[in-house]
Amino acid sequence: MAGGGIVDSNGGARAHLYEYTITPYFIFACIVGSMGGSLFGYDLGVSGGVTSMNDFLKEFFPIVYRRKQEHLKETDYCKYDNQILTLFTSSLYLAALVSTFGASHITRNRGRKASIICGSISFFAGAVINAAAQNIAMLIIGRILLGFGIGFGNQAVPLYLSEMAPAKIRGAINQLFQLTTCLGILVANFVNYGVERIHPWGWRLSLGLAAVPALLMFVGGIILPETPNSLVEQGRYEEARNVLEKVRGTPKVDAEFQDLIDASNAAKAIKHPFRNLLKRKNRPQLVLGAIGIPAFQQLTGMNSILFYAPVIFQSLGFGSGAALYSAAITSATLVVATLISMAFVDKFGRRAFFLEAGCELFICSVAIAITLALKFGEGEMLPKGIGIFLVVMICIFVLAYGRSWGPLGWLVPSELFPLETRSAGQSIVVCVNMLFTALIAQCFLAALCHLKYGIFLLFAGLIFIMTCFIFFLLPETKQVPIEEIHLLWQDHRFWKRYSKPEKNIDGH
Repeated sequence: MAGGGIVDSNGGARAHLYEYTITPYFIFACIVGSMGGSLFGYDLGVSGGVTSMNDFLKEFFPIVYRRKQEHLKETDYCKYDNQILTLFTSSLYLAALVSTFGASHITRNRGRKASIICGSISFFAGAVINAAAQNIAMLIIGRILLGFGIGFGNQAVPLYLSEMAPAKIRGAINQLFQLTTCLGILVANFVNYGVERIHPWGWRLSLGLAAVPALLMFVGGIILPETPNSLVEQGRYEEARNVLEKVRGTPKVDAEFQDLIDASNAAKAIKHPFRNLLKRKNRPQLVLGAIGIPAFQQLTGMNSILFYAPVIFQSLGFGSGAALYSAAITSATLVVATLISMAFVDKFGRRAFFLEAGCELFICSVAIAITLALKFGEGEMLPKGIGIFLVVMICIFVLAYGRSWGPLGWLVPSELFPLETRSAGQSIVVCVNMLFTALIAQCFLAALCHLKYGIFLLFAGLIFIMTCFIFFLLPETKQVPIEEIHLLWQDHRFWKRYSKPEKNIDGH
């Protein structure tokens, strides 16, 4: 559905009047702004590798190290089932959950840049503390600071990219966040693979290098332009128009600029954006964007693979080096998948990617479960051919996720909210995402131990449910201007009952 074809109750949308060209200034702003994803990605990649390193386990988790040595040449689902060890991973996401509400206030009142800068400072401090950690308490404190940084970054960066991008290429531009996330994962896996041979402090280098993307994000936050949407929201109209002309490459921005002003005027009438999200007219954004999609993104089981890929492969009988190498292969697959999504998501649409990939994810999860049920037993070496088959299945799973729920789980929610609830809505998105990320991180290894191959059947069932959720409830948002997304609900067979056009928008 094209944005210019939508007519609202106020006399018609102006999307067909929008003009733009791709300028170097726009490219620079989007590339630098997307660096926030590298923080999230590097941590996703580095944490699982570090928790499988013997030097790290001997220093902080000797019980896990001894259990691992007892099963050194055996497969065992339960080698790494330790709640303190998983708390090392999940504490970051619990901190991100808490920090996103503070990030919402700063993002709305001080701008997207301010949140990006705050996030980079906190992440840098956390990386330094983790690298210097002498006990578990220091590790957890460092992880909490990293979590604050991710909470701010994940709050601001998807909004920044969506607001900067023209409607026709918004999908590809927003997915720069996912691309830098995937590149962060890939770099982290190769770092882990390299530092594993540096005894006994290689793990410190792996954790400390997280300061590099934080530094890049800080510098980017200083030199970036603020988004026109945020500048209008702050009442800086002249500056907003100047930035809009620069990123669009044309002075003919009257229609788009007026839409921003209209959206800002509506936003100013909303005194309590979080409370406003609960209103009946905002039910589609709340159910789809704030709760459903970010929760389901984690319930695919993908982040379990990203967190613990080296651990999973070691539990399945791979050696330590082979495990890290296999994890690097899966993260490289994720980068390829994101590039595919960037190239085609604005052509084929969001729904097509969700639904097609959902079928692949379901099939791969069932195949992995059946293979493990038939061929994998505790205390038995996994045959090489079966091990390779599992790696291939995981790579196909990653390829499907990487062009669907991975990037679209951030893109679609960032599109759905109107300006008056956008920062609040994005906070709920990050909060729900981090809550389920933390739960998966904390529970996955225990579930793997107790459910064994059944954990993959559980994920398969959840994937089936979330694919139906998308099929029945999500309208297509490709190429619809971000300030006109709300008009889609009025024609949707389910949501139109909640989104009847109102004579005015006053927040009451």
